[in-house]
Amino acid sequence: MRRQRLTVAVSATALIFLSAVTSIASADRSPLVVVSTAQTDTVIKQVPLTGTITSAQVAKVSAEVSGQVEAVNVEVGDHVERDASLVEIDREIEQLTLEALRALTLQARAEHADAKRRYQDAKRLREKNTIPENQLRLLEAEVEIDGATIKQKTAEEHRQQARMERHTVRAPFGGVISERLIETGEWIEPGRPLFTLVAIDDLRIEFRVPQEFYPRINAQSAISVTLDALPDRKFDGTIDAVIPVSDASSRTFLIHVRLDAGDARLTPGMSVHGKLNLTTGRRGVVISRDAILRYPDGRITVWVINPDTEPPTVSEKRVITGHSFNGLITIREGIQADDVIVVRGNESLQEDQQVRVQRSE
Repeated sequence: MRRQRLTVAVSATALIFLSAVTSIASADRSPLVVVSTAQTDTVIKQVPLTGTITSAQVAKVSAEVSGQVEAVNVEVGDHVERDASLVEIDREIEQLTLEALRALTLQARAEHADAKRRYQDAKRLREKNTIPENQLRLLEAEVEIDGATIKQKTAEEHRQQARMERHTVRAPFGGVISERLIETGEWIEPGRPLFTLVAIDDLRIEFRVPQEFYPRINAQSAISVTLDALPDRKFDGTIDAVIPVSDASSRTFLIHVRLDAGDARLTPGMSVHGKLNLTTGRRGVVISRDAILRYPDGRITVWVINPDTEPPTVSEKRVITGHSFNGLITIREGIQADDVIVVRGNESLQEDQQVRVQRSE
């Protein structure tokens, strides 16, 4: 009898041990899932935008004088500094005119000097009462007239010098020649475009934004930017200006965004994509977008760690989502803040399945 009881006790212990071993083995075979906690946060509406990199300075460079092009000093693609010579216009006739004016100025100076000498002589004679007062006054007036003539001739000379300098067309600012519209030997007229000059050290991005968002945008609004030329990199932008003029045809308005691109090479004309983050003034439950599962029938679900179960098990919850932003998504219905959500390893789970849990970083 005692032997039978001992046998029963040993069998029970073996069963308990076997059950524990089986449980441990089963737990070891449970899928590993990465989880995070649903939190309450400010709800952000993310507005996708498409824009273009532009230059703050673009100029159609033209000449102020007419004449024949003597030399073109730059080509398309050349980098030029401010005041660099772009075009030389023939100035032979202007040079001859300048030399003639200089000669007239010298003549006026000589006549003025002679008039001053005669006036001084007349003053001495007048002191001796040998010439009338009227003659002295005439000589004094002649000195003043000759002095005015010198000023006139000098001004004409300076004007001609300035006109000659305009026969060299210079860059109004530093940049790159993007278009050349003339050739050597052509006759040009004032105002005719010769080059297109684009500044590349002062670039910005222009985005067209739907007019409904105008009241909610300011210089502090956050915007992230992705370049089509560098799709794997994301940059933070700063809104430089909000242009309060709406395009009636597209119902949009313009914003200018500055970008610190670091070592990324930017050039005007590049296409970019932006995500404008606007606060909605509301708070709600947000979770990682990776937790969301979407089904062909329209259902949207997430897997939740069941509370107070050991080892952990999971349940699938149907949810209604809201705005998506910065890798997060708003949950309007279905789960609560502080629920533990599966964000990775949720593709093939089953209801009440045991899992091994790892917290997301």
